[in-house]
Amino acid sequence: MTEPAPSTADTPGAVLLDVDGTLVDTVYQHVIAWWEAFTEAGHAVSCFDIHRAIGRGSSDLVQSLLGDVDQATLEALTDAHSEKWGRVRERTTAFHRVPELLRACAGRGLRVVLCTSGEEADLDFFVRAIGGRDPVDAIVSSEDVEQSKPDPEIVRKAVDAAGVRPERCVMIGDTVYDVRAANAAGVRGLGVMCGGIGRQELVDAGAAAVYGNPSELLDALDDWAPLR
Repeated sequence: MTEPAPSTADTPGAVLLDVDGTLVDTVYQHVIAWWEAFTEAGHAVSCFDIHRAIGRGSSDLVQSLLGDVDQATLEALTDAHSEKWGRVRERTTAFHRVPELLRACAGRGLRVVLCTSGEEADLDFFVRAIGGRDPVDAIVSSEDVEQSKPDPEIVRKAVDAAGVRPERCVMIGDTVYDVRAANAAGVRGLGVMCGGIGRQELVDAGAAAVYGNPSELLDALDDWAPLR
């Protein structure tokens, strides 16, 4: 799905990019890590339901699946997931052509901001996986905010980091939470399906356009980020 090119006044000045499931192929590894954490703690939670919750911050994910839990349980599950995810993290890779996409965005004069709900410990890995820091102007992570997506706080922080008005930013993400957070922050949201969420669901969440993966985003750059 594509859309008409924006007018000159609305041509993006910054692109805000989710990382897990958008730039780096990590979603299903996170699902298994969470499933193991829940199972070992005696909670029967399906991989399907976990996948539907990926994109939220860790605390919100646990509470969305188990309801209100005490702080000790919340911390134990979050720590267990982090430990299990840490075992496989270095074996995950960026999606095809991600470095080229980031360089192409920077080459068009776009401010490039990573906007991730991932943990601080993941940031070095993410930067290596996407080919280095050079095309990236700023990184905003869960450590910088109090609320996780779909709350718009992290997107607003990314807009501030970009130094561009919200209406001249584009947010790219693979979950409905990314799209909802973008829209709530006044940012045009684009969806990608490489995290496992389908086109129609992303459109229903408010995505202005949906692409398959970063490679398709790169090929369609003139549609969503035309030269100024």
